[in-house]
Amino acid sequence: MSHRLRTAFLAAVTAVTAVAAGAFAPVGVAHAAADPTRTPGLAKYTVSLTSDSTGASWTGHESVTFTNTAPAALSEVYLRLWDNYHGTCPSNTPIAVTNVTGGTAGALTAGCTALKITLPAALAQNASATIGFDLGIVVPAGADRFGRDGSYNFIGNALPVLAVRDGAGWHLDPYTNNGESFYSLISDFDVTLDHPASLSVPATGTSTDTPGASGRTITRALATNVRDFAWAAGPFTKTTGVSAGGYRVNVYRVSSISSSSAQSMLTTAENALDAHSSRFGAYPYGEADVVLDNNFWFGGMEYPGFVLDVVSTTALAHELAHQWFYGIVGDDEYTTPWLDEAFTDYATDLYQGKTGTNCWNSVSWQSSSERLTSSMAYWDAHSSRYSTVVYGYGKCALHDLRRTLGTTAMQNLLFNYAQSHWYGVSTVPDFKAAAQQAASSTSLSSFWTTHRIDG
Repeated sequence: MSHRLRTAFLAAVTAVTAVAAGAFAPVGVAHAAADPTRTPGLAKYTVSLTSDSTGASWTGHESVTFTNTAPAALSEVYLRLWDNYHGTCPSNTPIAVTNVTGGTAGALTAGCTALKITLPAALAQNASATIGFDLGIVVPAGADRFGRDGSYNFIGNALPVLAVRDGAGWHLDPYTNNGESFYSLISDFDVTLDHPASLSVPATGTSTDTPGASGRTITRALATNVRDFAWAAGPFTKTTGVSAGGYRVNVYRVSSISSSSAQSMLTTAENALDAHSSRFGAYPYGEADVVLDNNFWFGGMEYPGFVLDVVSTTALAHELAHQWFYGIVGDDEYTTPWLDEAFTDYATDLYQGKTGTNCWNSVSWQSSSERLTSSMAYWDAHSSRYSTVVYGYGKCALHDLRRTLGTTAMQNLLFNYAQSHWYGVSTVPDFKAAAQQAASSTSLSSFWTTHRIDG
């Protein structure tokens, strides 16, 4: 919700009622398969960065090997440099890409958040290539998903990742601070971070620390089947536990957060991972890092295996549900935020034992153009309605769908839908078709119209 749960949400936060997790179903997909409708795919990122003494400035090198998974030739790729939104384009960008190899770099576009790289020769389907570049990252001040709060650095969306080309062309949507613009395919990351030994560096994936130069530590994080990579750096205090289902949770907190709060959030994370796993399929990443700071202006923000959060059990359960909806079952977050936000809020309700009784009765549309499936372009123009409609009305629609189909049929629908889109990408037509199949001979046409679910 990521950026997502804000003040209005936090005011309504309630205590969690833990739901016991059932038997975990096996995940049948060991690795992401090639998707012929979206390219470039099967990417493998290799990154090596060294920080300054504070963890706020990083320099090094990144390379990515990728495959053209689509039938049409691929003559260029785009890097998304999302965090350049936080700078001044083009004079002062916090993400600097230089010395590109494997292609020819163009000018920064999309508010300096996109960089076109023309390949030396067009790639046919199933052909692969590698590009590389030097990378500089300067974390700006501010408790944000990309920001610095005193001695604590939060480094989300900082690594350049490949944009997606699908049937609609290249997705070069603008950055939105109201929600998310992100859309990426499942990839592997091998990231080496050289930093002062005094700093903890929680990160996506599974990390191993080894001694570096005097007073420094080398953290190597390996992450498989993820859409992005994020980390933090600072003098965090760490609390660790293992859920009943066997998932390791590491909670990192800033100095102003108590150990009792950290322990409470650890328990919530363990319970939520188990509960979400029982409903949607076993959590595939082994461990999760939760980074706590009550100075965040939002409730929480999720990355693969890595969550930024205020001390809020509801926000944390929501962000961990994003591990499935957007993380495992991807979507184009700019075009259809409903597909991850509403599903994640619905999963949070299920975790808390909430049934959403009569919640659709409070729906009041602001205009005839307002839809559950409106894009972030619409919500950025009507920002006061984003949370109300996408989160609130969105999860109420899913509660209504459960009442329409029946509880068992809805449970099976979501589990099977997650399995069939595991490491893939969800679309509104995909979900509507799956729901209609679950409804058998009962037409859902009027349901989609009533709930303003287009597509």
